Amino acid sequence: MAQFDRQAYGRPTVAAGTDIDQGLRSYMLRVYNYMAIGLGITGVVAFAAAAMAVSGGQLTAFGQAIFLSPLKWVIMLAPLGMVFYLSARISSMSVSGAQMAFWVFAGLMGLSLSSIFMVYTGASISRVFFITAASFAGLSLYGYTTKKDLSGWGSFLFMGLIGIIIASIVNIFLASSALQFAVSVIGVLVFAGLTAYDTQQIKEMYYEADDNATAGRKAIIGALRLYLDFINLFIMLLNLFGNRN
Repeated sequence: MAQFDRQAYGRPTVAAGTDIDQGLRSYMLRVYNYMAIGLGITGVVAFAAAAMAVSGGQLTAFGQAIFLSPLKWVIMLAPLGMVFYLSARISSMSVSGAQMAFWVFAGLMGLSLSSIFMVYTGASISRVFFITAASFAGLSLYGYTTKKDLSGWGSFLFMGLIGIIIASIVNIFLASSALQFAVSVIGVLVFAGLTAYDTQQIKEMYYEADDNATAGRKAIIGALRLYLDFINLFIMLLNLFGNRN
């Protein structure tokens, strides 16, 4: 899709190819930077909320509000609402507005994830985080560098994602450890595939002629996709390998 300066016979010049490569690298670096900042906000908010929720081994008023009161449902569903809002409105938002919405989403996700500190040991959370980071880096690098067209994975991964969502909802009522284990194993495979698939799709979204605003919005939506892949991969691995308190 990128437009090249052309010499005779329609071949792109070396300079044009170099500019495109540099532009693509800058665009992908922007995507990863946004994602990393979002993960940082999520981690800080999750840790701070967990620290405020417990005092002397007992839940504080804040902890009771976010974990036991009806407010917990708002906290659980708010990040999902922000995902739909960003996906639907980002094309009409300014870059600064889209950035702010992404930061708010990351903070809400951190508040939602603060409960993992109540369930799992801090050491196992750290261990699984670094496992997730290493796995994500390898999978995303594969999606970025591979010459194989991964677009055919899309429908298969989407069906797997729908299956995970349905099974997770059902397990809220069944509370089956076997079903939870199966969901976690399948979830790791699905989100591993999505990491490579989304990276390639985000790379292909790059267009040399985009203005700064369009490129900025594309980078934010790309960061959102990779952020969700990372968080979900982390949760699935934590369900499998996390040590419970």
